Formats: sequence, C-alpha cells, structure tokens
Amino acid sequence: MSRLANTGSTVGVGDLAALTATQQAQLIRSGQVSPVEVVDAVFARIAALEPLVHAFCHLDIAPALDHARAAEAAVLRGDALGPLHGVPISVKDLICTADMPTVSGSRAYVGFIPEEDDVCVERVRAAGAIVIGKTNTPEFGYAGAGKNAVFASTANPWNTAMTSGGSSAGSAAAVAAGMGSLSIGSDGGGSIRGPASYCGLFGLKPSYGRVPAYPGCRDPRYPGVSSWESVEHLGPLTRTVEDASLLMSVIAGPDARDWHSLPAGDVDWLAAPRAPLPPLRIAFTPDFGFSAVDPEVRAITQAAAQVFATDLGCEVVDDTPVLEDMFDVFLAIIMRDSDLRGLRDLAGQGLIHLPGLLMMLERDWTGQDFTDAAMARQRVCNELRRFMQGYDLLLTPTVSSPPFSVEDFNPDAIGAIPAQQANASPFTYPFNWTGQPAASVPAGFTGSGLPVGLQIVGRHLADGLVLTAAAAFERARPWAQVWPSLCNAYHIG
Repeated sequence: MSRLANTGSTVGVGDLAALTATQQAQLIRSGQVSPVEVVDAVFARIAALEPLVHAFCHLDIAPALDHARAAEAAVLRGDALGPLHGVPISVKDLICTADMPTVSGSRAYVGFIPEEDDVCVERVRAAGAIVIGKTNTPEFGYAGAGKNAVFASTANPWNTAMTSGGSSAGSAAAVAAGMGSLSIGSDGGGSIRGPASYCGLFGLKPSYGRVPAYPGCRDPRYPGVSSWESVEHLGPLTRTVEDASLLMSVIAGPDARDWHSLPAGDVDWLAAPRAPLPPLRIAFTPDFGFSAVDPEVRAITQAAAQVFATDLGCEVVDDTPVLEDMFDVFLAIIMRDSDLRGLRDLAGQGLIHLPGLLMMLERDWTGQDFTDAAMARQRVCNELRRFMQGYDLLLTPTVSSPPFSVEDFNPDAIGAIPAQQANASPFTYPFNWTGQPAASVPAGFTGSGLPVGLQIVGRHLADGLVLTAAAAFERARPWAQVWPSLCNAYHIG
C-alpha cells in the first residue's frame, strides 16, 4: 500500500517497476505512491535481472534511496514538484556525472569522477528525477556493442546470448528489462537508434543541438570523452513515445556552454505525441539502393511502413535518396572530431583496448582525408535536403540485421551475405551528418523472437512531426505491453 495516501487500491511493487515514467510521475504527484516505493521496486528488479543483463557499470543505490526519501518528504510538504519528481532514471556512462564515476568503458578513466554534471543530468535532477546509476558502453562509444575491457558485456533482455547493440548498450538493456523506465543515451552514428531497434524500444535522436552536450563532447580536458563533436546527439531511450517526449521537455533547450545548442520554443514536446497525424507524403526505402539487409528485417519494416498508408491515411511511396556506402567517410569524420593526440597518448600507455579504435588511431590520417570526408558529408547533406523537399518523412529499417551474438562487435552475416562492419548500420549515420531528427520504433519480431526497428526520419528541425508520427504508429501497432520472457520468468513483468 502507498506510504502517501490510502486511495482504496494497492499498487504492487513489481507493477511499479513496470509502469511508464509518465505513470510513475502521475502516481507520485497524486500521492498514490511514494518515490521510495518506486525506487525500491526498480532496485528489486535490478537485483533480479542485472546479473543476467549487465546493463549497469555503476549503481548508486544508497544515494538514490536518500534522494527518494527527500522526494517523498517534498510531496508530503506540498512542495512544488518538477515534471520528473521521484522518477528513477539511468544515464549512459559517456555522459558526465559529478557524484558518480564516468568511466566511458575505458581503463583510462577507471575511478574518474567529473567535476560537473552534463547539462542534461543537471536538468533531470532539477526536474526531480532520481539518477540510479550509469549504463554500460563500449570504449568511448567507438563500437556497436556493449563490450569493453572494464565491465561485463551487456546482453539483450530478449535473448541474453545476443547483444543489445551500442553504443548506448546498457541504457537500452536497462529500459527493455524494466530496470528504470527512462535512460539518457547518446548517438553519434546510430548509438540510440540501433540499441532501440535491437531491444524493442523507442529511441529518439533529436535534431542536432536540441539537447546541449557539455562537458561531454565539448571539454578537451577529457581525451576520448570530448570526441564526436559535430555528430553527437543526446536523447531518450524509453518504452513509449510519451515518456521520450516527457524527458525531452526537460532536457531540450539552449545552454551557453554548448555553442551548438538550439533555441527553444518551436516544439511542444508534451503535445506532439497527442497531436493527430495529418495526411503525409512519406518515402520508404528498404536498403538505400545498395545495402545488404536481412530478409526478415526487410519484410518486417516494409509491413510497418505500410501501416502509415493502411491505418494512418498517409501516402507511402517506395523511393530512396541517391546514396552509397560511405562508412569510410563516417570513420574519417569521427576521427576528425576526436582528440587524436590525447587518444594516441592513452594508447601508448596501454590504456586503450578496443581493437577498432586502436586500428583507427594507428592509421596515418592526413588533412586531405579529413577534407575529402567533409566534402562527402556536404554532398550527402545536400542530397538529403533535396530529397526531403518531396516528402514529409522518410522511413527505413533502423539497422540491417537483428541482434547478433553478445560475443561480437558486428554480425557475422546479413541474411546469406557475409557482413563487413560497414553493413551493420548504413541507415543511421547519414542523419548524424545532417542533424535531422530520427527515431526508431518497434516494428515487429523475427521468427526467433528478436525485435526489429523502423526508423522515422523528419526534415530539418521537424522533431515534433517525428514524435507525432511515432505516437500514431504506436497507437496503431502498440508495443509497450510486450515484455521479454526474462522479465516474466521473474514474475516482475
């Protein structure tokens, strides 16, 4: 029974952990449940499932419970409450936290505690959220799976033999398993959207600059952490579109510490999921005209795209922007954005272990390499701008394959085609270059029960329409009621 009010009904502890953030916030605000009960419920679920999933690299149990008790007292006093008051949230371990470690998946930062919170962490704390811990990531985020040399590899709650993706690996796994309804991830080439697809979640990469990034990506005191400046986006991983919009209403908006941050006011984050979807002209491409795509992924996303026509009154056209496989360009762009001197110093001390990152640091990059990559990026941005003039939205698979082995960094094959690293996510990184808003919504499951995501891409700064379209699809094909069997097995789903 609630500690705050006797309303004539009870809410079970397991049920509290399974509720959405919006529901948790409403129950806390109304006095029906206590923030302590919610945090206790989430930590109980973590105790049961974390040994199987390894979503977290740091749990802040005692401080979180202290914050929950303070949040409970604020409710009892009748204080003004923030929109996330008492709601548990986790934070990807590339995002700085002043009161707990930010290891970034690297031995170079074991025990490191930043001097200040990232802006988004400041904002969720100010809104009343309770940060329960940091979620696992590959070393400095330079891989698509939650593997590093410091912590156990993160597994997918839908099948723990499979990866949850990367680099927001732990954030996705935590939310998918109900170990907190909210998590903040980061996305420099698909690192929110890929894990969302693999874990059956909603993941939003908002427009570039919507969520300020500081000190992460902006502070040269931290080699590795201060990387990917021109492509990194911060955003939510959640079970529902409504929860993501609630979190965006808190973390979006300008901050002088991030000179790329956008002005506020052009998106009503809370209204967007409730807005009716107008009749839109939508393009769908299963492969950008060149990419290998797993046959099940292709079929599932094609069927999901047609929901916009059959159920939602939109015109859906098979069409694709003229692109090509540019993964080498992607590598050049992120290395141009990286602190090569600082990272090479760490590598020279034997403190970097990720094979792909070591390979990139050993490469003799030239100014011409970086100039060529910048010109290629400009061509892609111009092509996508021209293409989107004819469409309100673009739909694609989020990633080319279902989840692959937790032991690997990339799939061995896509369908019957042997996979190269470039094949894993050709659909995501172009929109990091353009800064367009893009989200992954759960589209269905493979025959073996693994989630598949559909990517929804909007025009420049059209975050509101992306959320409206995602919410309309969610109402047409709801997904949040489906939990991994791992959760049901512990009677907490």
